[in-house]
Amino acid sequence: MAIEGRVRVLGSGTSLGVPTVGCSCDVCQSPDPRDNRLRPSVIVEFDGQGVLIDTTPDFRQQALRAGIEKVDAVLFTHAHADHIMGLDDIRPFNFRRREPIPIYGSTETLAFVRNAFGYIFSDSPAESTVPKLRAETFGGEGAFPLLGIECLPVPVRHGRGTVYGFRMGKFAYLTDHSEIPEESLELLRGLDVLFLDALRHKPHPTHSTVERSLTYVDELRPKLTFFTHISHDLPHERTETLLPPHVRLAYDGLEVEVEL
Repeated sequence: MAIEGRVRVLGSGTSLGVPTVGCSCDVCQSPDPRDNRLRPSVIVEFDGQGVLIDTTPDFRQQALRAGIEKVDAVLFTHAHADHIMGLDDIRPFNFRRREPIPIYGSTETLAFVRNAFGYIFSDSPAESTVPKLRAETFGGEGAFPLLGIECLPVPVRHGRGTVYGFRMGKFAYLTDHSEIPEESLELLRGLDVLFLDALRHKPHPTHSTVERSLTYVDELRPKLTFFTHISHDLPHERTETLLPPHVRLAYDGLEVEVEL
């Protein structure tokens, strides 16, 4: 039985964020609030639960701005700094739970997280509060149960590395991809809502362009697609005039109803 849920975009920007420090381009100085982009993350909410995808360096600001009251699980796409470095700010959500918050990632991602946040996973007594987490590894075994729904990791290429998107029901979220392999495209058919990386128009070695992501949309034919991980090369209003009506740019604060 399908579960109705909601996806809220906490951040739609690239690793530098928009405005970018020290930049005075038109987008960085834009009065359009949709051109202000924190680092890329969403929260998926259903049945009174919240699944956070990535803990960006902006997570505290994102959580306050969005009024997030619960985080019941965290999914990591990969271990780059703009996707993990806000992990310590999970602490307040532990105060509302009697058990550790599960965090999910690949073997490589969780190893990096354990190394970067050694104090969280240390067995030594802590003098102050630290996040209470339970690390869960996913691999190539297909979907895994997540708070009453099925979550399917979708491997994609990020330059020379492999990172993961996630499919839940008729919704999928992919960020930081330069290529979606054919076998992963097969995991993304029949979607209502799809998020894709679309950094800019100019080619980039580790990210998709607007034009390349449009080819994925043409092949997969989701009902609605949002481009995310957007740089300051793409002004929101002008870029949307170049896109088909079923493809939009994500923006911080966007909310989308989804079937999980």
